[in-house]
Amino acid sequence: MKVFYYYGALAAVVAIAGFVHAQSAKNQVASHDSAREKLIGAWRLVSLEGPGADRKISRITDLKGMLVYTRDGHMSVQLMYPKSASGLSNDYVKNGYEASFGSYDVDEEAHTVTHRVEGSITQGLVRKDLPRIYQFSEGRLIIKATRPAEHWSVTWEHY
Repeated sequence: MKVFYYYGALAAVVAIAGFVHAQSAKNQVASHDSAREKLIGAWRLVSLEGPGADRKISRITDLKGMLVYTRDGHMSVQLMYPKSASGLSNDYVKNGYEASFGSYDVDEEAHTVTHRVEGSITQGLVRKDLPRIYQFSEGRLIIKATRPAEHWSVTWEHY
């Protein structure tokens, strides 16, 4: 009788463990399709579109850049503009270089990712939340400004 009870209890534990494992695997598959999962990794800069001196939107492809999203919620971005823009400085760029790091949050319903800047080459971004619209298209990540006054878009692809 004791042997039957032992094997019965063991069978119940194995069945529960199997159910928990199946649910965990199911949740992992579901989250693999999430935007947050798609963002994770290192991205290479493809192009940046924004207004030029003439206020017309132009596409710049001779930039170098990397964007990184980690699984534990950290991010970092760096862009190096061409030598012709080495004097460029604004809220994001200092002498033709852009760099910031911090954490991020994803709102999948709104299609936004918010960069919470902890450090930046420009002091004006430190401790700011920078919401961005994201879009996935043909294996690429497109990040756009959420502020109507900003008319830029950056296209990235996974390394």
